[in-house]
This record gives sequence, structure tokens and C-alpha cells, in this order.
Amino acid sequence: MSGFLARHSVWSLVILVALIVGLWLIFAVWPPELEAVIGRKRLFLNALFNGITLGGLYFLVASGFTLIFGLMRNVNLAHGSLYLFGGYIGYGIVYLTGSWLLALIVVFLIVAVFGILLQVLIFRWMEGQELRQTLVTIGISIVLADIALWAWGGDFYQIEAPEWLTGPVELPFVTALRSNGEPVYLTYPMVRLAILALAIIVGILMWLALNRTRIGMLIRAGVDDRDMLSATGVRVQLIFILVFAFGAGMAGFAGVVGGTFQSIQPGEDIKILLASLVVVIVGGMGSIPGAAIGAVIIGLAEQFGSVYIPTYAIVLTFVIMVLVLALRPQGLLRGN
Repeated sequence: MSGFLARHSVWSLVILVALIVGLWLIFAVWPPELEAVIGRKRLFLNALFNGITLGGLYFLVASGFTLIFGLMRNVNLAHGSLYLFGGYIGYGIVYLTGSWLLALIVVFLIVAVFGILLQVLIFRWMEGQELRQTLVTIGISIVLADIALWAWGGDFYQIEAPEWLTGPVELPFVTALRSNGEPVYLTYPMVRLAILALAIIVGILMWLALNRTRIGMLIRAGVDDRDMLSATGVRVQLIFILVFAFGAGMAGFAGVVGGTFQSIQPGEDIKILLASLVVVIVGGMGSIPGAAIGAVIIGLAEQFGSVYIPTYAIVLTFVIMVLVLALRPQGLLRGN
């Protein structure tokens, strides 16, 4: 930390000022003059929390994508389709059993098995051939999108959250003051907060698995020098199959989560795929903390853009990606 402050004193000052301003905007009672300029504080706080929780969803998807694309260098552009199928299957399981947690587990396993088939039947024979991988997985995503449209139609599907996640919760953030001076606190959906907590737990466990366990060491060693690791007797192909299965399973897992506080519909696969690509590029390929930071940045950009500059909200995320590529091509963070 001290080294960063010494090398980047100007950026450190900018970050400190931005942090102070941000904390004031969150915790202070806004004067009427400020609300006249940027709107009511409730709108700002809703956009802030919506962006953070949306970033949690993007992280769940991108965490699997950063393992497959960023770490293993496998270009799987059917990742969004795995998300979409996970959402559809999760909706069916919740509809039949009423168990949201069961849907998370079963969908993870089903999509993970599909990921194993992708790795064994396709990616295993195209190692290092990024163009072929790109073209083949684009074709697979088109086929899967048509199958989903045939099976589930063009309707919107909303996965029902469990009863213990329904309803709002009051947060300790003052949005306004009543005429008698009594504070009005922000209320926010419990399901979004729970999903954010889930994303944080998953991120911490993934980072620990990659950096503090033997299997994580083998994964990183296999990416750096597969031949040398194979010479030690380690079954590298089996490790890569398991990693691919986990990454695919996370896409299906995120499909259930996304279908709970958003919806599942045709075209969602392309949206999620683009978001995952941007998150991995911004955060840094192969970096779990980078994927988390990138997901939060993109989620906040989308939500604040849709609230304050709706005409250019879609462009804003790609502007961020272009700036990162121009100033730091390797992404905000590198490594695992």
C-alpha cells in the first residue's frame, strides 16, 4: 500500500477525495440545493445499491468466465447460453418443488455436466486455437438460443424467491427528514442483499481455493506450463475438465440468481455474455478480485447511467472498457 501511495500520489489523492465525497453523499442529509441538481437522495441510494447488487450477479457469472477464458484461455462464447439455460431449468425446479436452494444445487450440477461435455468433446481438440473456439461456441450459442426459444417460448420467467428472502428491509441510511425532523430510512429488497452476500462468499471461497489450496496451485501451474506439470505425473486434462465444469456450473448457478431478482427471457444470454466479457477485460483476465472490482464498476455504471443519463447508459460501460484498455491493457488487476 505504501509503495502504491509513493508511486501514484496524484491518483491516491483523487481516490481519497472521491471516497470522502462518496461517504458524505451516502450518510449525510442532502440540502435542498443538492437535490435540485442531482435529484432526491432516495433515487441516488437506490441506484447505488442496485448497481452493487447487479455487480454481485455479474461477478457470479464472470467468476466462471474468468476461470474458463481468463485463466484457461478457452474462448467460450456460449457462456451466456449456460446462464440462460440455468435460469430456465431453475424456474422449472422451483415451480415443481418450491425449493429455491435445491434449484441452485441441481442447476449447478446439471450445467457443470454440460460444461464437462463441452470441454471433452470440443475444447479438448481445439487447445490454443482461439479463432476456432470462438466460431464453434458462437454456433453453439445460436443453437442453444433456438432450443430455448422452442422449449420455453418468448415469455418472461420470474423465479420465485423463498419466503425468508421476500419483502423489504430497512437500512441505516437516511434519505430525507420529515417536517417534524424525524429521519426517513432507506428500505431495500431483502433478496438483493442476500444475493450480494452470496456473491461475496463465493468470491472469497474461490480466491482461497485458487491461492491457498493444492488444487489451486495445480491449476495455475497447468496454465503456466502444462507439459512440465504433466511430467510430474499430474493429470492436467482432468484438472482442466473440473475447472471448466465449475466455471460452467457457476454460469447456471448465476442464472437461477439472476432469474430471482430480474427475469429470464430470450436475449438475456447475449446481454450476460457481453457483461462478462467487459467485466473480465476491465478487472483483468484470470483475476478473481479483478472480476469482483470490474463487476461492481460495470454494475454501478449501468445503474447510474440508466438513472442520470439514460440515453447513453449502454455506451457508458464500453467507454469504461475502452479507457481501461487504453490506460492499462492488462486490466485493473492481474493474477489469481
